Amino acid sequence: MTNRIDGERYSRVAIVFHWTIAVLVVANLIIGIGHDGIPALRALMGAHKAIGITVLVLTAGRVAWRLTHRPPALPAGTPAWEKGVAHATHWTLYLLMVAMPLTGWMMVSGPGPGPQRPLSWFGLFDVPLLPVGSRAADLGHDAHGLLGWLMLALVVLHVAAALRHHLLLRDSVLVRIAPVLGK
Repeated sequence: MTNRIDGERYSRVAIVFHWTIAVLVVANLIIGIGHDGIPALRALMGAHKAIGITVLVLTAGRVAWRLTHRPPALPAGTPAWEKGVAHATHWTLYLLMVAMPLTGWMMVSGPGPGPQRPLSWFGLFDVPLLPVGSRAADLGHDAHGLLGWLMLALVVLHVAAALRHHLLLRDSVLVRIAPVLGK
């Protein structure tokens, strides 16, 4: 195997943002997509909402960091089309990490049959509901489900691309963001 770190790495802050948000997004995809078919996951919907708010806040920080700190360049020789797909995928993931929590927040903020309660952030404090009506809440519901499947597809694509770089191309793309694979 060649030298696995042949370029610069992402900063520690970027690595922590990446892996923290990745774990939270995967957990929420499992809960969100699986809660209808797996009754045990229904009990985690409060945590699902709190995780979503956490992802929203962390993503704001991550995007601010990304806009002020240049990431390492892709390996020399990476085809232009592949660079374009990588950039489009990353920015679409950022967009989804904002849109998913916002549409979920819209969905639970709409008027319902019972009394409206603020979102609880892991029982520590309340997050107020958004001032939306039933139409916006319905739109949030429809968009949240559709965006969840899109997020799942992009996460699978992202992981597959990282594994391709690591196992087949044997370059440093995965190593630069992985806290334990490098030197």
